[in-house]
Amino acid sequence: MSLKEQITEDMKAAMRAKDSERLGTIRLLTAAMKQKEVDERVELDDTMVIAIVDKLIKQRKDSIEAFTKADRMDLADKESAEMKVLQAYLPARLSAEEVALEVQAIVTELGAKGPGDMGKVMGAVKTRLAGKADMGQVSAAVKAALAG
Repeated sequence: MSLKEQITEDMKAAMRAKDSERLGTIRLLTAAMKQKEVDERVELDDTMVIAIVDKLIKQRKDSIEAFTKADRMDLADKESAEMKVLQAYLPARLSAEEVALEVQAIVTELGAKGPGDMGKVMGAVKTRLAGKADMGQVSAAVKAALAG
């Protein structure tokens, strides 16, 4: 079953269970997926769905930070609950060591020598590690690999 089908099934299950918070989050996700399909006239595969989920999680993290600074814990808690629902659709995340090893392997494959090759390396890393690692962590690992 594709990730997209899994999300649809989870939405139906949330409707049957009358779980309005989970249902609302899944509906946000399906709306974002449909928007991408309409805008780009493509059929989403699992990689594209993971990218959308990643983007929505990043938005939630930013919102939580802003709401916490504004002392609006009620809204921060709501965003946090949405983030937990979304994280269920991501593959298992790699540890920092695993990310560093993957980045080093890609740097070696591409023959990258210094900071000038950052764009080339990041392009390859994004396709290989999409959804498997936090891109902020990946970027730091690439900088470290190219600096040393």
